[in-house]
Amino acid sequence: MDDYLREIQGKTAHDPYRNINFGSSSLSKRCVWVPGPVIVGAGPSGLAAAACLKEKGVPSLIIERSNCIASLWQLKTYDRLKLHLPKEFCELPLMSFPQDFPTYPSKQQFIQYLEAYARRFEIRPVFNQSVVSAEYEKNLGLWRVRTGEGEYLSRWLIVATGENAEAVVPSIEGMEEFGGDVVHTSRYKSGGVYKGKKVLVVGCGNSGMEVCLDLCNHNATPSLVVRDTVHILPREMLGTSTFGLSMWLLKWLPMRLVDRFLLVVSRLLLGDTGRLGLGRPHLGPLELKNLSGKTPVLDVGTLDKIKTGDIKESEMFSEKDGLPKKAFPNGWKGECGLYAVGFTKRGLLGASMDAKNIAADIESWWRAEAKHPDLTHFLPVFHAETQTHSKGRRRFI
Repeated sequence: MDDYLREIQGKTAHDPYRNINFGSSSLSKRCVWVPGPVIVGAGPSGLAAAACLKEKGVPSLIIERSNCIASLWQLKTYDRLKLHLPKEFCELPLMSFPQDFPTYPSKQQFIQYLEAYARRFEIRPVFNQSVVSAEYEKNLGLWRVRTGEGEYLSRWLIVATGENAEAVVPSIEGMEEFGGDVVHTSRYKSGGVYKGKKVLVVGCGNSGMEVCLDLCNHNATPSLVVRDTVHILPREMLGTSTFGLSMWLLKWLPMRLVDRFLLVVSRLLLGDTGRLGLGRPHLGPLELKNLSGKTPVLDVGTLDKIKTGDIKESEMFSEKDGLPKKAFPNGWKGECGLYAVGFTKRGLLGASMDAKNIAADIESWWRAEAKHPDLTHFLPVFHAETQTHSKGRRRFI
């Protein structure tokens, strides 16, 4: 700790902010010192991080570009969406789903849960601010986060923008001459508007398969483009959720044996998916998920529609994929106080695990500094206004 104190003292000798007149009203509105972490994104990952930090006594500030929490869920998901996994595997840290919620909560029920979560932990994000840049100031040991409204300075930066924050529409030959609509799933709401129309769905993941089913149920004629081999599993087997059963078996058996079990039962329940043009990868579903992050499809009725021919399947032309992002060294922690939540390709369960790890990591530094309150006078003092309330006051969460 003495080395850390000397480091801070040395930095202050070259601290340009020490000589700034903080009485300037323009500066006080533009530059905000955040004593705890700045969290970018008010989705499930950001909320989980804020709650875990608060539980450990560490304040934080969430910056959200939209006007609500969980904007992806509220604004960019289709109407029939339900959680694909049982609720116990999708709950955020420190708060369970209501007991009267079904095993697979609907989109609206999940949003209700997130809103209740934010209220319980008094999480009040700064809305309608998009992060323009985030730079680490080495001479200060601080992160400078710029938005269209101003700047925020903090020792820690937590990125919780989500894996699906930006829609990616691949460039496909002939698309410019195509006269119909091209719609990303983030803009798809219901198959009702496509009644009586032919629709090509590119991608056979969980979203693509469920959109095909929804189109079928609204009397559209969907065709499904399959880019690669895919594992399709029943959502439930042996009277319980496939995911829950897998997690239980992994406590006692090696992953390869569990994969073999899942494939045998899936063959008995679903038949040979390869005969439908949906070949399986060489690696088992759990091993493939562990190595590449590729999630198996949990069938909710789409496969029956493919078997009857109501949904046409075709390999066709699509070999497009999203650009890979360089992963953090261990999935959630970077360097210089940089963290990421929800990028480990493990869904909501993984985001919760990330949030707990990050909060524990930051808490160790936070408690160390609390034992040395003289550290605070070495840090720049900014006008710490962060969130306007009905009475015009601002506060941290």
